[in-house]
Amino acid sequence: MGKEAINVASVDVNRLLEMLNAALSEEWLAYYQYWIGARLMEGPMRSEVEPELLLHATQELGHAVLVVDRIIQLGGTPVINPENWTKLARCTYDEPADPYIEVILEQNLKGERCAIQRYKDIADFTNGKDHSTHQMAVTILNEELEHENDIEDWLTDIKRMKDEFRKIRF
Repeated sequence: MGKEAINVASVDVNRLLEMLNAALSEEWLAYYQYWIGARLMEGPMRSEVEPELLLHATQELGHAVLVVDRIIQLGGTPVINPENWTKLARCTYDEPADPYIEVILEQNLKGERCAIQRYKDIADFTNGKDHSTHQMAVTILNEELEHENDIEDWLTDIKRMKDEFRKIRF
């Protein structure tokens, strides 16, 4: 634990650690949701979307590393037991009961929008009070916004493809 890490954070460190452990739990759940969804996904554009979902999964894992490092810097203990992930997470991650690409993408979109709110909350909580955590939260927030945009674009492309197919077919 770095003493200066705690000294430079003029926030309620215990509250911040709670927020960061919740974010960490959500990152693990998001990682798995992207990874398993990419593996199970079926439907149009699967071959184009699958590698991108695997990239998103890798980026979610990178977010978890950043969050763990910050928790440790602040003298906290990262959530250790995976059973606690769903207890701490505000974002819910649904199992891919239907492997159809649009269902998988909608589940991921829901998760991204929740993650965006999570990191906005952390950025707001630390703004001007804990520069290191604030910068980390903004960095992750920007990547989550990119993920949301990617997913929205894929869903739009699939809808347009289906609309064009209907025009040709009838």
